[in-house]
Amino acid sequence: MRAIMQRAFGGSEGLELTEIDRPQPIATEVLVRVHAAGVNPVDWKTSAGLATAFGQPPYVPGWDVAGVVEVSNASPMLAPGDEVLGMPLFPRRPGAYAEYVAAPSRQFVRKPAKLSFVEAAALPLAGLTAWQALVDAAKVRAGQRVLVSAAAGGVGHLAVQIAKARGAYVIGTASAGKHDFLRELGVDQAVDYTTSELDTAVRDVDVVLGLVGDEDHQRTLATLRPGGVLVGVAGGVSESVAAEAERRGVRATAIMVEPDLIGLRALVDLVERDQLRVVVDQVFPLEQAGKAHELGFTNRTKGKIVLAVRD
Repeated sequence: MRAIMQRAFGGSEGLELTEIDRPQPIATEVLVRVHAAGVNPVDWKTSAGLATAFGQPPYVPGWDVAGVVEVSNASPMLAPGDEVLGMPLFPRRPGAYAEYVAAPSRQFVRKPAKLSFVEAAALPLAGLTAWQALVDAAKVRAGQRVLVSAAAGGVGHLAVQIAKARGAYVIGTASAGKHDFLRELGVDQAVDYTTSELDTAVRDVDVVLGLVGDEDHQRTLATLRPGGVLVGVAGGVSESVAAEAERRGVRATAIMVEPDLIGLRALVDLVERDQLRVVVDQVFPLEQAGKAHELGFTNRTKGKIVLAVRD
């Protein structure tokens, strides 16, 4: 099968289109014929050598998968011909930038008919990150004030909609040129992080979803009301942020996304009820994975980047 191989760390030049053996599913697994693969920050940061927790090259990058089940060793979960999406194996070795993926059946769900394969491939990792942060960690509920940093990005644009679906008042940060997009998503208050001081523009927040990193986490702590919570995704929560949170009487916690059948089903349900739409900024053919990573590093996209593996 065709696959993108990460031959060495150092950026897009380490990615190579090659032919490798098709994986063989074991008991409880399915073999999925991949139609599209989502591209995420963890992909391009790992490719550049900025995050090496997933092992050394060579490996096939990517965790977001949308495609069709070709072989099922996991009756009665999924059957050949089922259209599926999932985030298999994370954080074990990736493998989605390829024509086939073999993985546990319970790490996939059936694709909603209203999503294309490209849209479906953009949902799992970013959607589960937002869901697990807002619902499982922060337990967002109706009437709360939720601040989403980088609200126009891959995780952010889904987090905004998840929080709105749960009845929250949502504040989103982005550059001014993306504010119309944020309002389309349902953001109640858009803040230009390039010109506004968060601690004066935003107050009395119940939940902060931190998607940028440590320096941004420090700034957003001042927006939280006593008893509020910061959920750090990008880079987790440093000791200095945790200490400052304790001093302010708020909680700081971190998550790493993990495969989650319940979460995937909840995301699909929101899609089916027209409460969640997946925005894809650009689509690249599989052989242009390097260009997709380069675009990701610009931090200028709205929504997700996806690789089209099949026409």
